[in-house]
Amino acid sequence: MTAVAAGRVHLHCEVSGRGTPLLLILGLAADVSEYQAPLITPLAEHHQVIAFDNRGAGRSDKPDEPYTIEMMAADAAGILDVLSVPRASVLGISLGGRIAMELAFRHPERVDRLLLVSTSPRVQPNWRRRHVYPFLSTRLPLFRSRYPQPRYAFFRQMAASNGYDATSRLGQLTMPTVVMHGRRDRGAPLAMAEEMHRAIAGSQLQIFRGGHLFFVLRDRRRFLAAVDQFLDGPG
Repeated sequence: MTAVAAGRVHLHCEVSGRGTPLLLILGLAADVSEYQAPLITPLAEHHQVIAFDNRGAGRSDKPDEPYTIEMMAADAAGILDVLSVPRASVLGISLGGRIAMELAFRHPERVDRLLLVSTSPRVQPNWRRRHVYPFLSTRLPLFRSRYPQPRYAFFRQMAASNGYDATSRLGQLTMPTVVMHGRRDRGAPLAMAEEMHRAIAGSQLQIFRGGHLFFVLRDRRRFLAAVDQFLDGPG
């Protein structure tokens, strides 16, 4: 299905499974088609997974204009509006984690539980983000989609991520929250995840084997089990 969010922007959205709603917000350059088998299908065994392509990726619109995390959080809220879902748990990955945080800041009444995966409240600029990420986006099979992302859209998304900093607001997050992070993450160093965990009162920190993509590579099964356990746990 295709949902309309944020006025003139059309976002591709797919709903899978039954149960409590789980809004999945993907990371830089990612789209739903890439995560169907490794994440969406197994998560949909126990939950209603609402997954969509962020603006600039997949089958969603890709306007060649500045993007912001605030704008993309409004897109996510618009998805819930169109689907008439008043409240959902939200799982955000990397860039999607920042979008999930902003959604929770702006609409805390709509976020049941918050899962922050391979993310941080701000970006730590380094040579990897400047030089390696653009290369990976077009060269590695893992990032090859049936719906290739234009390079301008990649840089629009990356600029939105680079320009965001929610560090000073983390204490406002009061819903049950878990920070899930790879021990060897070089894109978002573990120290930043630990800092985020300390700033969010009552949050959990779960550390996994592997790096930035631990959840689809080295520790996928443990990650999926941990997500189910957190979503089914006490409030």
